[in-house]
Amino acid sequence: MRKNIPSFADPVFPFLRDEAVQTTPVSGKQPSYIANHRQRLRARFMQGGADPLPDYELLELVLFRAIPRRDVKPLANALMNRFGDFNRVITAPEARLRDIPGIGDAVIVELKILEAAAHRMARSKIMQQHVVSSWDALLDYCHTVMAHRETEQFRVLYLDRKNVIIADEEQAKGTVDHVPVYPREVAKRALELNASALILVHNHPSGDPTPSQADIDMTGQVLAACEALGMTLHDHLIIGKSTELSFRAEGYL
Repeated sequence: MRKNIPSFADPVFPFLRDEAVQTTPVSGKQPSYIANHRQRLRARFMQGGADPLPDYELLELVLFRAIPRRDVKPLANALMNRFGDFNRVITAPEARLRDIPGIGDAVIVELKILEAAAHRMARSKIMQQHVVSSWDALLDYCHTVMAHRETEQFRVLYLDRKNVIIADEEQAKGTVDHVPVYPREVAKRALELNASALILVHNHPSGDPTPSQADIDMTGQVLAACEALGMTLHDHLIIGKSTELSFRAEGYL
């Protein structure tokens, strides 16, 4: 026998519905204390911007969109306690986010849209730009995309003869302390793009950007492949949690 389905004021689509158990009854109207808190927080954000807001309140603003009729402050605090800061929350892997009670598809969609937007905005500042004049923006981009990852990622920035970045591509993903890199594939892709120079970038999830012997050996192999093809390896950047290491600056290249 078919069960009666309660009606709601707003339609809720399955792929946007938060899957958590509601801590307050779901109805067409928010409890006044929730509505007033949301209005006040939104007003503070619009009047003073994001800078005065602590991370958990900025996270609340994001959660408002995903969970329309529930107090999200406990969930924001739970996310902050688990991951540490706003950046690590939005870049956390989906599987780890789902470990938090109260996290469903709606929350994950909002967080991942925000992460993708941050990546795209940072990337737009370096593409088709001269690498020397946009070096700070390049470092910001690398930290935005890679600093908070829990596994290693290897990227290659391809440059033309004027040292303008023409492509940014992820070559490989790895584990917490290793990523497979194939110098021939890097060189082959450079030829396909008609690139004249490269910048290698990978992250160390441990947070320490000190290169391993494997990092040094791999860089030497890519350098040899570039030299054989008349291309330049400008640098290899290792991205840590809050800083980076340049092979060129440290004398490895």
